[in-house]
Amino acid sequence: MKNSLIVYSGGLDSTTLLWEYAPEIAMAVNFSYGSNHNAREAECARRNCARLGIKLIEIDLGFMGRYFKSSLLAGAEAIPAGNYDGENMRSTVVPFRNGIMLSVAAGLAESNGLSTILIANHAGDHAIYPDCRPGFVDAMGEAIEEGTYEGIRLLAPYTLLTKAQIVERGSRIGVDYSDTYSCYRGGEHHCGTCGTCRERAEAFALAGVADPTIYD
Repeated sequence: MKNSLIVYSGGLDSTTLLWEYAPEIAMAVNFSYGSNHNAREAECARRNCARLGIKLIEIDLGFMGRYFKSSLLAGAEAIPAGNYDGENMRSTVVPFRNGIMLSVAAGLAESNGLSTILIANHAGDHAIYPDCRPGFVDAMGEAIEEGTYEGIRLLAPYTLLTKAQIVERGSRIGVDYSDTYSCYRGGEHHCGTCGTCRERAEAFALAGVADPTIYD
């Protein structure tokens, strides 16, 4: 039975989650919040949802781009180069982004009679992003369950997985990673030098899976 809603960016992690849980997903929601790579991710989200026959809702959270402070919202030139867990990558944090998105997702799920929300945070995010860590996910899950009549559950199955493990899972079920996007600079091709590009390339290498990404 399709009773789940997925918070779906069109990136590598959430696309793997979309394909893995497709039999349970009734609806996907993609948020536009002013990041450099929103538009390219959204294109991937539309194509993957169309292939799977999953309804996609796109919601504008433009106020985040106007009022929040983050290099991810300030143009490609603001994105630092370096490893994903480097101190300089803290500039890419969009404050409480997942909290805002999950709050909207909870309202959508309850409005559509759905019982579960899926999110694709993973262990590689923990060092930099507070709203991807297990403590946050547990607390937000409790808040969503307590704050909805039907006790909607938050499911985050990749919380303790590495990105390489996610690639391994996706490759086993045939995810087309050429139709996913990660680069924080948002160019036509992945830049190859920002933290998320480096993490992406490393994940394929560690997983022993051919990397279809085009890097500048």
